[in-house]
Amino acid sequence: MLSLRGKRVIVIGDRDGVPGPAIEVCLRAAGAEVVHAVTECFV
Repeated sequence: MLSLRGKRVIVIGDRDGVPGPAIEVCLRAAGAEVVHAVTECFV
């Protein structure tokens, strides 16, 4: 199991892929502190 306890992360999601809030939930469950989460469109 991945442990990111004590790590600060920045999340960049993709509109047509995995959105930022979904990644944020997973990283918080692994113990990370999400300092910024966003979903962008890379077209």
